[in-house]
Formats: sequence, C-alpha cells, structure tokens
Amino acid sequence: MSVESVARTIALEQQGLAALAAALPDGLAHAFAQAAAVIGNATGTVIVSGMGKSGHVGRKIAATLASTGTPSHFVHPAEASHGDLGVIRRSDVVLALSWSGETAELADIVAYTRRFSVPLVAITSRAESALGLAADVCLALPVAQEACPNGLAPTTSTTMQMVAGDALAVLLLEQRGFSAGDFGRFHPGGKLGAQLLQVSALMHTGDALPAISEDATLAEGIVEMTSKRFGIAGVVDAAGNLVGALTDGDLRRSFRAGFVDRPVRDAMGRRPYTLPPEALAGAALALMNEARITCVFVVQGARPVGLVHIHDLLRAGIV
Repeated sequence: MSVESVARTIALEQQGLAALAAALPDGLAHAFAQAAAVIGNATGTVIVSGMGKSGHVGRKIAATLASTGTPSHFVHPAEASHGDLGVIRRSDVVLALSWSGETAELADIVAYTRRFSVPLVAITSRAESALGLAADVCLALPVAQEACPNGLAPTTSTTMQMVAGDALAVLLLEQRGFSAGDFGRFHPGGKLGAQLLQVSALMHTGDALPAISEDATLAEGIVEMTSKRFGIAGVVDAAGNLVGALTDGDLRRSFRAGFVDRPVRDAMGRRPYTLPPEALAGAALALMNEARITCVFVVQGARPVGLVHIHDLLRAGIV
C-alpha cells in the first residue's frame, strides 16, 4: 500500500508538470516573457511574498533569483502589513504567490503596489482572481489534482509553483547572460564554491612552474621534473610558447643507453593538455578525469603561465 501511495503521488505531480508544459503555447510562455521583461527592466529588487505553503515556495524562489543574478528577498505578507511595506520601493518588482489568488493576507501588499505604481507579477491558478486581475503580469498556472487524497494539502500545486519560479529564474539568468563565473561569486562556500574557483587561483606559477627549452637535453629535463616534483615539465620554444610536455612516461619510453644526451624535442609529447586562466576548477577536474592525467598546464594564449595538479584540487575541496 505504501509503495502505491508513493507512486500515485509522484504520478499526480508529474501530471501537474505536464499540464504546466502544455499551457505554454496557450499564453503562459508569453506571460513568462512579460514577467522576465518587467523584472529585467527594473532597477531595484524583486520582493517575493506569499502565505502558507506558497510563502515557503516563495522563499525558495527568492533565494534562487538572488543566487542567479536577480537581487531578491522574501517579505512575509503579515509582516508587510505591520511595517515591512517600507522596504518596497518604486524601483522594485513584487512577485506574489497565491494558488487561489484570494489570499487575504496579500491584500495590503497588493494595494500598496497599486497605490505607488510598483510592478506586480502574480503566480496563481486563477487569472480572474483578485490577485490575477490586479497584477501587471499574471502567470496563470493550470489547475491540477493535488496528490493529497483529500485534495486539501498543497502538493501538486506547490510543485508547479516551484517549477514556475525556477523557469522564471533561469529565463532571467539567460536574459542577463549570467555565467558560471558570475555564479561563483555568489557561491564561494562549500564544494560548489570550490568547483567554481578559477584555475588561476590554484595554479603554480613563476619558479614553481616546471618548464624547459625544447633545445634542452633529457638530462636537463629530468633535473627540472625532479626539482619541481610534478612528474612533468612543459616544453617551450624560443618565443616562450608551449610546444610540448615531457612526462615520466616519455622518459620510460625513451630509455636506452645514452638517452639522457638526446634533445627533449625527441621524447616530448606534442599535445599537452591546457586550460585558460579563467577556466573553472571543476573543468580542470573533468579534463583530468577524462584524459586520465594528474596535471594541466594553464596558458595565456600559447604561453604557459601556470600548472594545476590534482592535489591542488584535493586541497581546495573540489574532489
């Protein structure tokens, strides 16, 4: 019985999302575009508000907007009626959530937006509701069956609201050209923050960078590799451009009597793995895993400016 209940809940919520997708060609997609335009043109903050479960969803939407480049915070509608309306400015946009569109606690915040010409975007299931009719833009979500067997507890409806908020946040993200590097500035902590570090923050530079001339001998290459302790040395031409890499494997393959007197160019690999300084540490890890290597050279143009080792990623908490 419990498995059937879980399966039924998931199926009903999936049906809600399917209905949401089906409503896009019938005007919902245009409403999303209008909402993104209103928010994108605003110079202030997105003020998200909602009561009950819609309020909990609103808090998450506000957090997602803020973390993806759209300044936003949540204002509880009851608190708004007791002074917090003061945080709303004419330059802001209010995003109000109410599945019925008749939530009494939202009345004051809605009236405030109308009085002071603050743009109002609504997420509701009833375009003809008080909230839907008052809004400048109404994201009218299709009605769907709640997963609650009594049809009372917000379940499918909150899932649909959450997805609508995510869709709006991603639309705004793409509209702004918000990059992974931008994302990293708002997520400096934890493993995610570590993955969003640029390799320039982790690389070894200057005297710590193992590099030798292509005219050097393998004996000199061995000394450079041993002294820098990375098991690799970049090979540069007369102009200082990276033209190859000498590895422990290259040395083993070249081993024979007198091999140390041979030039590095005869033994080096000619396709070293490289990344630009602005590449993310997560991309460095992906490259190392895919190529089964432990080091990546960081190049500015064709010139080597650093080296990132797998141990650097470990220390940063990326792996």
